[in-house]
Amino acid sequence: MKKFVSFIVSHLRVIYLVVLMLVSTALILLMFPSAYTRVEYDYQVGSFWKGDDLYAPFDFAVVKSQQESQKEENAIKELSIMYFNMDTTALSRSRQNLQHAGLDRRQTHIAQQVIDLLSHSVGYYNTDEPAEGQPVVLLNGNVGQQCTAESMMSPSDVTSFVRQCIADSVQADRLATLLIDSVLEPSLVFDANRTHLELETRLSQANITSYLVQQDELIIAKGGHIDEETAHVIETLEAEETARRTGTYNPVVHYTGQALLCIVAFVALYIFLKNIRHPLLENNKKVTFCFTLMLLIAAVVALLVRVRVDWVLLAPVCVIPILIRIFFDMRVALYIHIVVVIILAIMVPNSYEFIYYQLIAGMMSIITVRHLEKRSNFFTVALVVFLTYSLIYFAGTLSQDTFSSLQPSRFLIFFFNATLTLLAYPLIFIFEHLFGMTTNLTLMEIGSTNTPALREMSQKAPGTFQHSMQVANISEDLISEIGGNAVLARVGALYHDIGKTMAPLYFTENQNTGFNPHDNLDSEESAHIIIQHVRDGIDLAKKYHLPPEVTDFIRTHHGTTVTGYFYALAKQQHPNEEISMDSYRYQGPPPFSRETAVVMLVDSVEAACRSLKNHDPESIDKMVDRIIDDKINLNQLSNCPLTMQDITLIRSRLKSKMHSIYHVRIEYPVVK
Repeated sequence: MKKFVSFIVSHLRVIYLVVLMLVSTALILLMFPSAYTRVEYDYQVGSFWKGDDLYAPFDFAVVKSQQESQKEENAIKELSIMYFNMDTTALSRSRQNLQHAGLDRRQTHIAQQVIDLLSHSVGYYNTDEPAEGQPVVLLNGNVGQQCTAESMMSPSDVTSFVRQCIADSVQADRLATLLIDSVLEPSLVFDANRTHLELETRLSQANITSYLVQQDELIIAKGGHIDEETAHVIETLEAEETARRTGTYNPVVHYTGQALLCIVAFVALYIFLKNIRHPLLENNKKVTFCFTLMLLIAAVVALLVRVRVDWVLLAPVCVIPILIRIFFDMRVALYIHIVVVIILAIMVPNSYEFIYYQLIAGMMSIITVRHLEKRSNFFTVALVVFLTYSLIYFAGTLSQDTFSSLQPSRFLIFFFNATLTLLAYPLIFIFEHLFGMTTNLTLMEIGSTNTPALREMSQKAPGTFQHSMQVANISEDLISEIGGNAVLARVGALYHDIGKTMAPLYFTENQNTGFNPHDNLDSEESAHIIIQHVRDGIDLAKKYHLPPEVTDFIRTHHGTTVTGYFYALAKQQHPNEEISMDSYRYQGPPPFSRETAVVMLVDSVEAACRSLKNHDPESIDKMVDRIIDDKINLNQLSNCPLTMQDITLIRSRLKSKMHSIYHVRIEYPVVK
């Protein structure tokens, strides 16, 4: 049991990472639709087939196109049979209606002639007329008789006959209307239900296929031109493959496959970061931050897929590489972006198009954000993203030889995508507070000498302020040469001695009156006051809400060294007593990064060279060598990743810097 617990404790970070991968995979699968079984080929009418030769994977019938189906449906409707039920009593009812119609003798005579015509015809109907040539069936009980529309009388026939009898068209139309509305009873009643059933039967029996494509039959060769007929065959194949895939869809197998694909991508990312020994894996907060970003953008893409698939490119996927690049470095940003795009491509349609757009745009945004030094640069990044998307779409359309098919709405989508990319700026500050991380943007803001903390230092401890400025400039140059975060080194150097503002006169660089308060203090008391500036600096860092990365410079710039001057003075004043070094030692810890180590060395060298009475090159070189060697011998650089090559370069550059600062100046003659 103890071994198991010990194993768990020693592998907590890896276990946490595995759990994070599994949870993220499960959430991603739940976000997206249960299954996207539709098969889609990349083609466009009028373009050329980009893939390999396309052969039919199975026998399938090519369905008729929408235009063909509509044409056939119209033809069936035009030739559909109209059914009428015969009413044998209608003629006698018409004669009875005539007796009560109140017509004069002439009108009655004409009406009687109309009824005689009806008696010699197949029958009279008052519904819509059948189309020319449309078959008609007259039903008398269960017996049907087929006839044509010409053998039947309609209201228009009645009107025509009356007009022949009466010259006055107004009187003729008035009499015809009276006969149609009040006298004549239809002997043929339209059977709408029977007619509709007959039409539905004919439509259902219509053949929806044009011809059969046999298995292994060539549909289109590589580079072939896609005309409307070929596009219709491919569309039919897509529908058939989709139907077959949907029919055999197994959700367990589907989710298992997608989960494995996600996990493989995550594992590949872990192996890469582990191989380059990136410190990201050593910090659970940073790992959680990266997975949070992935899940957020996955949620946005999943929402767009559910709302409307065409809007997938509206998702600001480039926010991921931008934020990762700002918080970490270019390599991590690129590989995390690749993994995110690959995972999302599993879940969305048109995977190839999605991958191409997002990979190229992501790489361009990473390159652009490399020079991000102020807020306005975010608009430059957004512009680059918009132009990249637009150029890819324009070039892709041209490659299909379909310039006329350019859709302005796509450029509008790209514009909104680029606009959403600007969300990276407020997200920086949100994630900084949530995960306790600091970006160069924040460092540059607090690195301004107009901040309250530095302004207070310049007023209360001007000597310390000038010393910090000197250390900041030199540290920034050294880190730029050996590699590291030059902005962090500069800002850390500016604040490393901020604690001296609490008691500025106890530090020699601020003493300009010749009075030294240490002359009236015991050496141990003086050492305590000197050491206290580190603790005071940490307190001021909390007061001014400085990031932890900056506070680290305050803690480490003296490491665990001792206040050498006062320790030696104590030994001199009390030669017969054993002096404990603990009372004269800084609490540390020693530097643990390249930046904090460089600031420690520059701080010590600059202060020591300033105190030299003779600033000739030989004295400066000896002082630089002694300071650096002492730090090495006292194990102050054991916990930082500086190599011997780095230290050699630092040694050389510090000597050169000190020579430039303290070079011998020409004494100018006084003009009288």
